[in-house]
Amino acid sequence: MTAVLVARHRDGLEAVAAEAGARAHPIVADMTRREDVKRVVGEAIARFGHVDVWVNNVGRGITMVPSKLTDADIDEMIQVNVKSALYGMQEILPHMKERGSGHIINVSSLLGRIPYAVFRSAYNGAKHFLNALTANFRSEIAETHPGIQVTLVSPGLVATEFGLNARHGGPDSRQLPNAQPVGEVAQVIADAIESRVADVYTRAGSRVRVVEYFAAQGRDP
Repeated sequence: MTAVLVARHRDGLEAVAAEAGARAHPIVADMTRREDVKRVVGEAIARFGHVDVWVNNVGRGITMVPSKLTDADIDEMIQVNVKSALYGMQEILPHMKERGSGHIINVSSLLGRIPYAVFRSAYNGAKHFLNALTANFRSEIAETHPGIQVTLVSPGLVATEFGLNARHGGPDSRQLPNAQPVGEVAQVIADAIESRVADVYTRAGSRVRVVEYFAAQGRDP
């Protein structure tokens, strides 16, 4: 298996690529910029001939209650959490249509199912947007190209620097109780590539939790 790894910061990216070995090809790019996404698609195809799986995993949180949100807060949440995935889906799709096969994976969040973290406000909304966009994209493609699958992955709290890097700051997710190890989340994504399942949570019990949330609100999920 070969992989193209993409990130904005060269040092961290090259360190991960070195750990992954010769089959990993790093590309420095900002996936919230459509022109960068186009460049990554072109370079990946030029180097390896084709792309089997495309993973949209760009995201950023926010620490702000909804009554205090600014236009800039909302704009960034949409740009990072929604448009980056939209760019990826749109730019890789012609290649996958030409081949008649492929797999797009969008990494969302449990907060895109249950908006219970009030201080994440606009992040919750952006992930709900991403979920709907993913479902609609899947339905559109299935009509003409059933060999292309679109998968939504919904992690909960993951032990990364996500919280520290949230807009307006936040707690270190690695220090919070019950944070899921990164390796477990990666394994779920790897399994989804094999199974091509349409919708998956990274932690057991999450689906039941979503159903219970909507039941408590007095409506169906």
